[in-house]
Amino acid sequence: MSENNTRLTEYGWNATLSNTFTTLAPPDSAPGRVLRVDRGRCDVAVAGGTVRALSGGDPLCTGDWVTVAEIPDSREPEMHTVTSILPRTSSIVRSSSSGKSEGQILAANVDTVVIATASDGDVDLGRIERLLALTWESGATPIVALTKSDAAHYISDTLTQVCAIAPGATVLAVSAETNEGMDVLDAVLDGTVAILGPSGAGKSTLANALLADTTGADRLETGRVRTGDGKGRHTTVTRELIPFSGGRTLIDTPGLRGVGMWNAAEGIDKTFPEIEELIAECRFSDCAHNSEPGCAVLSALGRGDIDERRLASYRKLQRENAWNAARSDARLQAERTREIKVISRQLKSHYRGRDR
Repeated sequence: MSENNTRLTEYGWNATLSNTFTTLAPPDSAPGRVLRVDRGRCDVAVAGGTVRALSGGDPLCTGDWVTVAEIPDSREPEMHTVTSILPRTSSIVRSSSSGKSEGQILAANVDTVVIATASDGDVDLGRIERLLALTWESGATPIVALTKSDAAHYISDTLTQVCAIAPGATVLAVSAETNEGMDVLDAVLDGTVAILGPSGAGKSTLANALLADTTGADRLETGRVRTGDGKGRHTTVTRELIPFSGGRTLIDTPGLRGVGMWNAAEGIDKTFPEIEELIAECRFSDCAHNSEPGCAVLSALGRGDIDERRLASYRKLQRENAWNAARSDARLQAERTREIKVISRQLKSHYRGRDR
């Protein structure tokens, strides 16, 4: 690892990244990590500090490792541009909130995802399952944090409910106010950590508690939830990567109103392993699990071995994922058709010129 890049170690720089940079980096460029992105520009941590850069051609997101180069004779002093994006080890992707037939990357190169859910009110099990599917699909390790546990009336029952729908994931009851469970949460976090959840889940409060040893003060703005419906205000308006203790980094994200599935088939399977095991036992390989004879899923439902709500959630995520995949395929096919038409016109123009 180059001594010139040792400052980047607090953002996760390591020997593997150094080798990748040496192999793939364009000439006269330097490595950096994207801290935040806004309006076609980004803040990038580099060996000498933080620089402002143009985002370049490809879509960037917080957590990306990139190469940057200074723009000569720029009107803005020391302005840089992103010249390439190093290969991502993971990416958290949801269907675009704009409704376009493409995915939206929420964060890149994430090792651990904290799914924050307020436990002082009704806990949305379906939303947790959605976020688990996104996390498993990304390749990161999920941790479900039931926040505000000091204000929850039935935290033990809530823990039992959430553990039942999150096989393979760590589930913790935590309170940033009383520090309950915070030492355990801190101990299981590794690498780059992203906190996901709706507004009002206490994400920024949780992040401030984790960052306290590093910054000594609240780094992120927090807000109170509305008393009428318990929903929170969007105090976090952009994704920002911040280094904290143990050589780790933290990404706090804005509250997610919609969490649509995007190419998340494997993530859904990992979120509902008991249903996937039953599907393998169905008599017919193309069983739709509605009324087919020999359906192991329906038999288990009838015996009470699986929960009807959970099966409905599984079906909903599968349908949504298939629909978004079909939209994506249609968009790609349309793009290929347009490309073929352009090439065809170019060829016709070329041969007409030769015939003259």
